[in-house]
Amino acid sequence: MDSGSEKMVKEVDIYRDTWVRFLGYANEVGEAFRALVPVGVVWASYAIATTYVSADAFDKGKKAAAEHGENPGKSTRVAVAVVDTFVWQALASVAIPGFTINRVCAASLYLLGRATRWPLPVRKWTTTAIGLSTIPFIITPIDRSVDFLLDSSLRKMYGGGSKHKP
Repeated sequence: MDSGSEKMVKEVDIYRDTWVRFLGYANEVGEAFRALVPVGVVWASYAIATTYVSADAFDKGKKAAAEHGENPGKSTRVAVAVVDTFVWQALASVAIPGFTINRVCAASLYLLGRATRWPLPVRKWTTTAIGLSTIPFIITPIDRSVDFLLDSSLRKMYGGGSKHKP
């Protein structure tokens, strides 16, 4: 394989192109199960998601450092890569989806309590199922919204940054 062909091969990003990406959704799963598990389990799911976010930001900083070698402005470019990745991931993988699933589950538990005579365990399991089934539908809109938010604010300060690639 010549060097031109090597450039055509896309490098696999472990944090975005493999099963590791699902660790970013741990807190959504934790929120969906909030009615059934101790609160410590939910907080542990946030710890997993936050570790994923931090690891991705560190990885993007490391890649930016390698890409810019000893060029002037290297430190700034590394900082931009780390900050952009961390803020994007913190919003799109942890804060906004965690809040969204929490509110969907709280509303569904409340509505099931008002609209049905189902026993509490059935309502809790139904709430969990609703929360889990909501996750796939919120990912893309949240990702796009966070891109728009960062493009309209933080990224203007440093001229772009390394946009998230789903």
